[in-house]
Amino acid sequence: MNLNRRDFLKQAGLLSAGALVVPNLLKAAQAPQKLPAPGLQLYTVRTLLDKDLKGTLQKVAGIGYKNMESAAGAKGHYYGLKPKEFTQMLADMGMKLRSSHVMVGSSGPKMPFETLQNDMQKLVDMAAESGQEYLTCAYLMPDERKTLDQYKKHIELFNKTDEACKKAGVKFAYHNHDFEFETLEGQVPYNMLLTQTKAKMELDLYWAVKSGNDPVGLFKKHPGRFEMWHVKDMDKTEKKFFTEVGNGVINFKPIFAAAKTAGLKYYYVEQDQTPGNPLDSITASYKNLTKILA
Repeated sequence: MNLNRRDFLKQAGLLSAGALVVPNLLKAAQAPQKLPAPGLQLYTVRTLLDKDLKGTLQKVAGIGYKNMESAAGAKGHYYGLKPKEFTQMLADMGMKLRSSHVMVGSSGPKMPFETLQNDMQKLVDMAAESGQEYLTCAYLMPDERKTLDQYKKHIELFNKTDEACKKAGVKFAYHNHDFEFETLEGQVPYNMLLTQTKAKMELDLYWAVKSGNDPVGLFKKHPGRFEMWHVKDMDKTEKKFFTEVGNGVINFKPIFAAAKTAGLKYYYVEQDQTPGNPLDSITASYKNLTKILA
């Protein structure tokens, strides 16, 4: 093939450009997902919120947390404020409410706040008013998870809630513990929740690991489904109790590396119980998590 000098240089230039473009495209394809800012499940600081809502939230903001998930407390949902009032308080501190935890409320004494069983549409309306993105079922009480028939009724309720949420511009999600992974009457309830609802899953990494499950394996099996996570660590004792992120045995690096597969939108530090002041624990978790994700 005969090439004059000009054609040769032109083609060589294109090849050089291509040599630069291809690796850059490969790098872009392999680049990890940019992670959202750290969030906090406010249940962790519930006792402090009951005493001093604004002051506690200011301290949470000072640590560096940006995305909040609320839980009903002694003063009900949104800590005694109207939904918009609470989100405005957070906004004034540079934080946003992304999700709120709610209960089913189908057994035992009536709870002192709205539940899905009794006030589903009101909860959806409040979520829409607040501007949050998710309404999340927090927990099934022991009396609510004894039989598969109960789970079937919950699934029916969750699907109705999911439809109501969609109409209101909100997503419905489910937060797990470990009991959903235990075989009940020959079936695994968590598999039922995954396959029989369209709910987004808020995977509690601690409870998933404690139940013997691999979070990354769950992400691969159900890609895009796990839009929120709870991040807390498991201590090194036989009890395998809650501890600050980075102080336990869970290897978070490969889990966060699979964030894109999971479909992650938000993650929240949560510690159901802390050994001392909850602010000390969430500060330690924030600092350790920043190092882990660096």
